[in-house]
Amino acid sequence: MSQREVPATPYFRTSPGGKLQLCPSRRHFRSGHTLTGNIQTHNFSSKLLEDDVQVWIYFPPSYAPADPWRYPCLYLHDGQNVFDAKTSAFGVEWGVDEAAEGLILEGKIDPIMIIGVANSPERIAHYTPFPDPEQGGGQGNLYRSFLIDELKPWIDANFPTRKGSRETAIAGSSLGGLSALYMSWTRPDVFGMVAALSPSLWWGHRKLITRIGGDQKMLKPYRIWIDMGTGESTTDDNDNQVPDLIDDLRTLRAVLLAQGYRLNEDLFYREIIGGVHDEASWGARVADVLTCLFPVSSTNLTF
Repeated sequence: MSQREVPATPYFRTSPGGKLQLCPSRRHFRSGHTLTGNIQTHNFSSKLLEDDVQVWIYFPPSYAPADPWRYPCLYLHDGQNVFDAKTSAFGVEWGVDEAAEGLILEGKIDPIMIIGVANSPERIAHYTPFPDPEQGGGQGNLYRSFLIDELKPWIDANFPTRKGSRETAIAGSSLGGLSALYMSWTRPDVFGMVAALSPSLWWGHRKLITRIGGDQKMLKPYRIWIDMGTGESTTDDNDNQVPDLIDDLRTLRAVLLAQGYRLNEDLFYREIIGGVHDEASWGARVADVLTCLFPVSSTNLTF
């Protein structure tokens, strides 16, 4: 099988217009689950977090255990929200599995593996790299160590992944977006690509923006996606007729451009008109995120 060939799958059919359509009857609706494709669930025991962490692993349609192919990987925060409406905190999923299946089968992205990592009651602490004076938090380094030193080595040892930083992305929304940005910026040798959807840049008086602007280093994330919906907040403390969240995102864009990034080449920036702060809105743009992070032939799958 060549790099771009994908075997026939029962999850999609060809429409009269020649486009692939998801076959709803082939999704896992039993017991209320809405999973599409080949997804495994594992309970991973973390010594660092002193807890078990639920992990979902999506395999591309071309995956077969006996095949020697290895795949780029995307790690996703708030894993219970990204594949399955039944496990999602608000009963709405991102639909990352459906988006990935369609894009892979249509040849719009390379086949990838996606690892959804569940959050815990310690979500705020784990997803924040430093404390906020009003909100607390600040265990982001511990959680980064869990992903880099415990979970990723286990994933790489047991599944057909590509281990290089340019084939490994991390993504999240809200505080998960803040965390993803921090992890990729501070450890680009591991997570060379990042997508931060509606990141909570305000956390800690915008300290992450300041950190990125002040860093002068050679190794940086290879590819970055940042976005924000214009309907997420109406707060406008500086009275410039622009929501503060959009101001923060534009500031981060300016900082990244000053760091040498180029729009629509290695920095993908979106202001989502009318976008709000919820799973449905993030799911509506996840296909664009996948296309920017994993364009066709961005990697050469090898044995």
